[in-house]
Amino acid sequence: MRVDAFDFDLPKERIALRPAVPRDSARLLEVSQDGLSDHSVGQLASRLRAGDVLVFNNTRVIPAQLSGVRIGRGEATPKIEVTLHQRQAGDRWAAFAKPGRKLVVGDEIKFGSTPGASLSASVSAKRDGGEIELTFSTEGPALDEAVAQLGIMPLPPYIASQRPVDERDSGDYQTIYSSQDGAVAAPTAGLHFTDELLDSLEAAGIACEFVTLHVGAGTFLPVKAEDTRQHHMHSEWGEVSVEGAERLNAARASGGRLVAVGTTSLRLLESAADANGEVQAFSGSTDIFITPGYRFRAVDLLLTNFHLPRSTLFMLVSAFSGLDRMQEAYAYAIANEYRFYSYGDACLLHRMDFA
Repeated sequence: MRVDAFDFDLPKERIALRPAVPRDSARLLEVSQDGLSDHSVGQLASRLRAGDVLVFNNTRVIPAQLSGVRIGRGEATPKIEVTLHQRQAGDRWAAFAKPGRKLVVGDEIKFGSTPGASLSASVSAKRDGGEIELTFSTEGPALDEAVAQLGIMPLPPYIASQRPVDERDSGDYQTIYSSQDGAVAAPTAGLHFTDELLDSLEAAGIACEFVTLHVGAGTFLPVKAEDTRQHHMHSEWGEVSVEGAERLNAARASGGRLVAVGTTSLRLLESAADANGEVQAFSGSTDIFITPGYRFRAVDLLLTNFHLPRSTLFMLVSAFSGLDRMQEAYAYAIANEYRFYSYGDACLLHRMDFA
């Protein structure tokens, strides 16, 4: 499909720069076969049924943005901004560098400016689009500790371009149930959940299940191709446990619906599902790219935020609920002042099955 089919105009003032307080007071637009209806996230239990299962991504965002200088080569040391996006080994990360053109394989970058707070890495590979591979001077937990000390939270560009990252973001940009370090972007649909909301879901007979997908910075990359078939997705590492897969399949067999909390949970579940729609245990990388025409195997409903025009995520929700329906829903959301993107409001999408 042509990428411009997924374009729409979004007023700048509709971009949320801070989350709703409390989190579950965010608005919720339900998109179903019956049309559109307005709710709040705090009312989610009333929009679902006993026996349904919410599938959360429990990844935890690390402070993956690092500032450093290139050293050596006998010339002025240019400033280099790096965003880590996928771990390759104990001492290696794939990353996006800016400006990448100033780096070649073998260059060394020093992050931090004091002996007690410094870290160095060498460029071990260089790829297209400013992507590099960094081999650090330390590894494992010591590297994790250094990144935590020197890095900052990687807020999405559409927020970071309008205000600086601050201390509030260290809490706001994490889900309350995050437990597995490794993401460089938050699974933002999960940011709406509070302990009180989880309690109300449990009381309504709605179960919760956790999977892990370490969201990479590639989620923010623009789609530069004119046709969706020409776009390449960056891979992300995910895991579905044996026990978790068994519980999900048992719930579905009993008539429950799988409700993916966020596009990351959906992409992982669809990667793990077999041709019959049964979720299998999964551990590895996925680069699944979902566009209209995709036949969903496992996920019945999707709770997600409002996404960027021409983005792979808007393509995914258009595949799930239909392009015409999602264009209608987004036009309604803009006209009714819903808040967009990572810190914005949410929508609950029912899957549309196409013949």
